Amino acid sequence: MSSNPACRIRLIAPSGYPHDRDAMTRGIARLRDAGCLVEGTEVIDRTELRYAGSDTQRAADINGLATLDTLPDIALSIRGGYGATRLLEHLHYDALRERLADQPIALVGHSDFTAVQMALYAMSGIVTFGGPMLGPDFGAHRLSPLTWRHFWRTLSAPQGNASWDCGEAAELSVEGPLWGGNLAMLCSLLQTPYFPRIEGGILFVEDIGEPPFRIERLLYQLHLSGVLGRQRALILADFTQCRPAPYDNGYDLADGFEQIRRIAGIPVLSGMPFGHDPDKFTLPFGVPARLRVVGQRASLDFHGYPHLRRGHEPSMA
Repeated sequence: MSSNPACRIRLIAPSGYPHDRDAMTRGIARLRDAGCLVEGTEVIDRTELRYAGSDTQRAADINGLATLDTLPDIALSIRGGYGATRLLEHLHYDALRERLADQPIALVGHSDFTAVQMALYAMSGIVTFGGPMLGPDFGAHRLSPLTWRHFWRTLSAPQGNASWDCGEAAELSVEGPLWGGNLAMLCSLLQTPYFPRIEGGILFVEDIGEPPFRIERLLYQLHLSGVLGRQRALILADFTQCRPAPYDNGYDLADGFEQIRRIAGIPVLSGMPFGHDPDKFTLPFGVPARLRVVGQRASLDFHGYPHLRRGHEPSMA
């Protein structure tokens, strides 16, 4: 590896322990092959019950960023699962705000990491990223070219774009803060200090393994709490392995989504690659964005997020 690495990546493990160690090893190797310096690899060796270490250890992965003399370019979550919610009362929000504000460091993850993203934004105003993680994404048997390229292109520039076929024919142009993540995690923090009150936003959601009726119920929770009504648009991203049961009598995700379209009172788009499928965009949480739809093609532009000052995009390993 070059003495001048493409970037310094520090691993963090706020949630579950690595149940697939081979994926972690592949992810580290791919990042190193791309010229990155990967630090903090000891977190993949921690296990306590279903977690990647104790609450204290996992909170220290994040709190420790406030005490580093030299910040990494990227703090990368190794995987999701469950456990981040247990850390929210133990994060040093004032110290993190003081150290990380206006610094070019990207905290990246998705799924359970949504809880950390919401809390850091609500309590400290820190912008993080929904995006790939070490094991599930960079360590996959087949690394998604879209995921890899969009990750580096987003983090290597002061503004980014995501475009996809959305299937909606109506033209649309709205602006507002971009935010979102895992639907169950979003709803779990409603009416807590860790749920940011974002007005006029562009909200994106995803989930995995929930039956369609539960997805509809979670979206109804956002609707009945007034969250949906305060947004400019809702983007339904990937809902992976969300299958109906025989009792559903044919009711599926499409039926649930159609019901939400009827009652939300805001534009509802679909098809954005983000979530638990291999292809996913890297999306900053809480930054100004513009969403446009022309001819069933959606385009999301965003800016104002931390990015790598070197602007280097490593080759796909």
